[in-house]
Amino acid sequence: MTLPLSPDELLTTTRSVRKRLDLDRPVPLELVKESLEVALQAPTGSNQQGWHWMVVTDAGLRKQIGDYYAQSFGGYRDSAIRRNAAAGHSTERQAVQDRVQSSADWLAEHMGEVPVHVIGCITAGEELPTGNQAGLWGSLLPAAWSYQIAARARGLGSAWTTLHLKYEKEISELLGIPPNVRQGVLLPTAYFTGETFKPAKREPLDTVLHVDSW
Repeated sequence: MTLPLSPDELLTTTRSVRKRLDLDRPVPLELVKESLEVALQAPTGSNQQGWHWMVVTDAGLRKQIGDYYAQSFGGYRDSAIRRNAAAGHSTERQAVQDRVQSSADWLAEHMGEVPVHVIGCITAGEELPTGNQAGLWGSLLPAAWSYQIAARARGLGSAWTTLHLKYEKEISELLGIPPNVRQGVLLPTAYFTGETFKPAKREPLDTVLHVDSW
C-alpha cells in the first residue's frame, strides 16, 4: 500500500528526515526492495544501469558506518564551510538553517541506530574521471532520489547524506564492495514519527530563473 499523494504532493513533501526517523520500529526489507524496484526505472546514461544498491541491516555494520559518519561530521561541523554556509541569511532563513543544523547534529549522533542504510553505488573504475563527472553521477543520483520518493510513498523517511564518503575506502572494505564500484550517497531509512510533511520554504523562482540570458 502507498500513501494517497498526488505526484506534486509527493515531490514537494519528500523531505530529508532526521530527528523524525523512528529508531525503534523495524523496517521490512520488502518495502526497501519495492522502493528500489521503482528506483531502477530512473534514467541512466546510455542505459548502462551500472548502479548497485548496498542495503545494510546488520546492527554491527550499521554501528561501524555510523561511527565513520560521526567522525566525518565532526570535521564538517567545525569547518569554515559550515560556518560560511550559515552566514549572511535573513533572520527567518537563519532560523530554518539553525533547525537544519540541529537535526544534522542529531543524525550524526544516531546514524548507526537507523534501522536500514541504503548506499547507492555505481561501477566506475578504481579512479574517478578527471574531467566532467556529470555523466557518471547522473546515472546514479536520479535513481537514489527516486528511491527516496518511493520510500516516502510507503511511509518511510530518508535523508540524503554524503559525509561518509570521507571514509569510502574503509566502508567499502567493511561491506566487501569491490574497488571498481564507487559509493555516491548514503540514505538512512526508517519509518517516520508524526503524520505530516509540507513543502519547504524556498527562494522565489524568479531569483534563480534565467531565460535566454543570465
